[in-house]
Amino acid sequence: MDAPPEQVWAALVDWDRQGEWMALTDVRAVDGDGQGVGGRLSAVTGVKLPGLRRVGVLDTMLITAWEHPRRVDVRHTGRVVRGTGTFEVRPRAGGGSTFVWTEGLDLPLGALGRAGWPLVRPLMSAGVRFSLRRFARFARDHRG
Repeated sequence: MDAPPEQVWAALVDWDRQGEWMALTDVRAVDGDGQGVGGRLSAVTGVKLPGLRRVGVLDTMLITAWEHPRRVDVRHTGRVVRGTGTFEVRPRAGGGSTFVWTEGLDLPLGALGRAGWPLVRPLMSAGVRFSLRRFARFARDHRG
């Protein structure tokens, strides 16, 4: 990323604006500002209908680790999305940052979810790659 770690971090934890870079998703802090361990976040991933809020899958999260300005871990606590997620911001020699996004999710629907994963995975991967490109621009231009 062509931005220093502090700027990338500030863009990352600007939860209410995460929908500007994360595909099909709106996020908001539901306990205060979501800036520390114990903070809670709520995300909806799906379609946005004209004049309405986004309609889709609710993903509730609890912040379980907060290492400003390097790492935030979340536990996904929703009915459909469960597991863990980690966002890391690493300084790069010579300037800039490396952003690492890791998810360890439990597939929903048991055997059906496992059987369907090979069909869903390419779409999920494309969405993550798209979001990462958008995040690189968002973080570069982020001013708080």
